[in-house]
Amino acid sequence: MSKTNSLFIRGEENTAYSQYFSGKSYLAMLASNPDCPVSNVTFEPGCRNNWHTHQGGQILLCLSGRGWYQEEGKPARELHPGDVVDIPADVKHWHGAAKDSWFEHIAIAVRPDKGICTWMEPVSDEQYNALEKE
Repeated sequence: MSKTNSLFIRGEENTAYSQYFSGKSYLAMLASNPDCPVSNVTFEPGCRNNWHTHQGGQILLCLSGRGWYQEEGKPARELHPGDVVDIPADVKHWHGAAKDSWFEHIAIAVRPDKGICTWMEPVSDEQYNALEKE
């Protein structure tokens, strides 16, 4: 397991949102323009966020490592550097690192004026562990 070599600053441990993550994540705001906030999110191996929605949508630009993205009711998608995830408004989903890899993505909030995020229940260990066996 190796840590990422990022093009962007990793940021500090994401303690402000730690209750919505299983494991440690790190957050660096890259652009704080309220009309289009952009952040770099780094997940330690095995870390993932809770199920959640974005009222305006979200775009993820995968930078390094290996991760997962899943929309409710759909199969999970394995993520690699260069992958782009375009998350429609109000779609329940989660994302995070694979068990054996750090994972880093740029998160772009779409239409943040509609609301940033609604956090929901954690992704269960059973759900998450099943992904690595597929």
